[in-house]
Amino acid sequence: MQRGFTIIELLVTLAILAALAMVAAPLVQVAAQRQREDELRRALWSIRDAIDAYKKAGDEGKMDRAPGDPGYPPKLETLVEGVVDKTNPAHARIYFLRRVPRDPMCDCPSRSDEATWGKRSYASDAESPAEGDDVYDVYSLSEGTGLNGVPYRRW
Repeated sequence: MQRGFTIIELLVTLAILAALAMVAAPLVQVAAQRQREDELRRALWSIRDAIDAYKKAGDEGKMDRAPGDPGYPPKLETLVEGVVDKTNPAHARIYFLRRVPRDPMCDCPSRSDEATWGKRSYASDAESPAEGDDVYDVYSLSEGTGLNGVPYRRW
């Protein structure tokens, strides 16, 4: 007597595996999107925190500012390059970021990390953000919508 599986048993097993794969695929996609959204949240928090620290350092007189200058960095790269601390006798530099994080929602490998973000100037309106002489805020350039129903541009 030969032992083995019949063709029917193999087909039933394959059908069960296919059904399980169809159920698991959307869950894997949602988990991947959730991970990218967490990366976006962390990147936005990191950049915004650095912008606030730059503004605070200027308000505390640690760097020179022109009259009427709102005190925000002229570009994101300034947060990485740092500024000279005029209150420090050794004129050490103050750094606000180690590097500008990349927008995880941007599928644009040819762009630099800084170019993956939309930048809002202090002088621009919140509803129609535009670049200007400084960087008051950043936002994702992605046209997508988050799992929470809010477009990534509005995060």
